[in-house]
Amino acid sequence: MLEVNKINLYYGASHALRDVTVVAKPGAVTCVLGRNGVGKTSLLRAIIGLQSIATGQIKWHGEDITRLSSHDRARRNIAYVPQGREIFPLLTVEENLRTGFAALPKPLRTIPDDVFELFPILQDMLARRGGDLSGGQQQQLAIARALVTRPRLILLDEPTEGIQPSIIKEIERVIRHLRGKGKMAILLVEQYFDFARGLADTYTVMDRGSVVLAGDKEDMVESDVRRRLTV
Repeated sequence: MLEVNKINLYYGASHALRDVTVVAKPGAVTCVLGRNGVGKTSLLRAIIGLQSIATGQIKWHGEDITRLSSHDRARRNIAYVPQGREIFPLLTVEENLRTGFAALPKPLRTIPDDVFELFPILQDMLARRGGDLSGGQQQQLAIARALVTRPRLILLDEPTEGIQPSIIKEIERVIRHLRGKGKMAILLVEQYFDFARGLADTYTVMDRGSVVLAGDKEDMVESDVRRRLTV
């Protein structure tokens, strides 16, 4: 289980995260919602180790990983799918997938069959350059690259951003499948309320770097959450 406990993060004099606490459990989807600029991406970057926190603690399966490097966290089966996808445009689809090998011991440096079962279109595009794919296909590639690392925790930063509705449904299907296996914790950052509500087991709403609402989906008051998402 992931436990983020009262973390604070600064960019110079700017206080980006203020005593943020969030939990993600295997077999469940935790959704983090909020407007642009409230600290959602900073939270994920802190969890994966791309941004250092000033105070607080991040624990993964009971181990304090607060000061570990991002690559050490990746070796602990934590995967990150960044906002904007950030695939390598000049590498082929297969080469992009193989970049996930960096976090794996040599015996596991293969592309799992279930990656192509979840994203069959990628198998037909292995020789195509990543930059030649559509935005939706690049998003599928970014998620598939994360799955190559055999994650036990996957951090997804707005996977629906700029994606056509048919691909959004495919991504939703994949997330449901991963949750259903019961072994992976999923932390999903989203602004698209209906997508998040449909997948969430628990939710956290952020505003100005702080958690302002949190709880189980069954206890969610939709009007309260939507009010925090509107500009």
